[in-house]
Amino acid sequence: MLMLLPPSEGKTAPASGAPVALSTLSLPELTPAREAVLGELVALCQGDAEKAREVLGLSEGQREEVARNAALATAPARPAGSVYTGVLYEALDLASLDAAARRRARAALLVFSGLWGAVRITDRIPAYRCSGGVRLPGVGPLAAYWRGPLATALPAAAGGGLVLDLRSAPYAGMWRPAGELARRTVTLRVVQSRVVDGVERRSVVSHFNKATKGRVVRDLLTAGALPRSPGRLVEALRDLGYVVEGAEGGGGGSPVRLDVVVTEL
Repeated sequence: MLMLLPPSEGKTAPASGAPVALSTLSLPELTPAREAVLGELVALCQGDAEKAREVLGLSEGQREEVARNAALATAPARPAGSVYTGVLYEALDLASLDAAARRRARAALLVFSGLWGAVRITDRIPAYRCSGGVRLPGVGPLAAYWRGPLATALPAAAGGGLVLDLRSAPYAGMWRPAGELARRTVTLRVVQSRVVDGVERRSVVSHFNKATKGRVVRDLLTAGALPRSPGRLVEALRDLGYVVEGAEGGGGGSPVRLDVVVTEL
């Protein structure tokens, strides 16, 4: 089973360690593309800081992110699982998983990135700022740029198992499974159910969507539940106490979409 995660805007900058070595990262097919994006990002941030801030969509108070990007080639790197923070990763809490769950996480989790394409949680990276929605000079829109390289690398990474796609929109656009692989891919939407004046009302949540997805991943890893089909995934999630609805898609080369319904956030 492969679980696709978004990165987080917030990151913990490693205090020490050797810099990133692109040749050691997982999915080595992506190395040439990583070299190009890293080179463009560093060059942008070593030049006009105002232009870099505008291109990266950063606020006035985030100027330090430009300087951080300018030094990426020599900045300390640590495993991606300890660099990414934010709501999903706080709920997942990789550091507190038991040894068996950590082994499953190393094999199952793949984090998408505007800079790296996709990395395993054990891949050593520095803290950076470059979202999947950025358009870099010389490279163009990153979501479009990564489609070709990821289309080559991802089917082999997925193997013959289930793919649980928990990415947010900018990163979902970087790679879309096709054909038979799409039919064994599941996307998960988090829906909040509330009773208002005696009537149930449902809404798609945003911030807490990330927390729920982090808990889902953690619970699957902890339970050792790595189902090989969408139906088995539904069973596993229900066994873990989740309310799961829907099984749309899965035909004609489209992923299956499931809703996890929550009442408390």
